[in-house]
Amino acid sequence: MNNKLTKTGRKIALLQILFTMYMVLMITLIIYIFWDISHALSGFTGGIVAIVPNIVFALKAFQYAGAQSSKKVVESFFSGVKLKMVLTALLFALAFKFLVLLPIPFFVMFCLVMVMPLISPLFFKKYY
Repeated sequence: MNNKLTKTGRKIALLQILFTMYMVLMITLIIYIFWDISHALSGFTGGIVAIVPNIVFALKAFQYAGAQSSKKVVESFFSGVKLKMVLTALLFALAFKFLVLLPIPFFVMFCLVMVMPLISPLFFKKYY
């Protein structure tokens, strides 16, 4: 179902994801300036590991909206959460298996990305 509510939800989710991507790039640049490339790449990887599952969740969670499809809304939300958790675990495993990462920048950036949806309404008040 493609109604006005799904478009609004997707618009807000897209805005949050773009804000998060921008912040990850800016923080990665700051890390590179003050430390070195290995710290910056570890931080950037932590951001990517957090952003990709959020994108998948947003696409899955905002498939349906409205009272008539309330059961589909709940099902798509919970399947989106499950998919996000599995994808996050998979990306963590792949990142630490195939990349040489510094854990502190990686986890700090991951945690910052997890907090971004909580602080983004402060920057985008007109959309909430």
